[in-house]
Amino acid sequence: MSIEWFRDLVVCIFGLGATVVVLFLAVLAFLLYRRLRPILDSVKATTKTVENLSSTVETEVARPLAQVAAFVQGIRQAINMVSRFTKKKGEDTDE
Repeated sequence: MSIEWFRDLVVCIFGLGATVVVLFLAVLAFLLYRRLRPILDSVKATTKTVENLSSTVETEVARPLAQVAAFVQGIRQAINMVSRFTKKKGEDTDE
C-alpha cells in the first residue's frame, strides 16, 4: 500500500461525501421552498393590497389636502401682501 493509493482513497471518500452533502442541501432547500411558498404568496398579496391602499389614500386624501393647503397658502400670501401695502401707506401718511 503506497501513499498514492491512500491519497486516491481519501479523494474518493471526500468526493462521495461532498456529493452526499450537496444532494442533502438541495433536498433541504427544495423542502424549505415548498413550505415557504404559501407564505411568500401571502406576502405578495399583502404587499399588493397595501400598494393599492396607499394609492387610494394618495388619490382621495393627500392630493385634495395638498390642494387645500396650497389654496390656504395663497390666501395667506395675498393677505400679507395687502397688509404690507396698507402698512406702507399708513406709515407714509403719518410722516
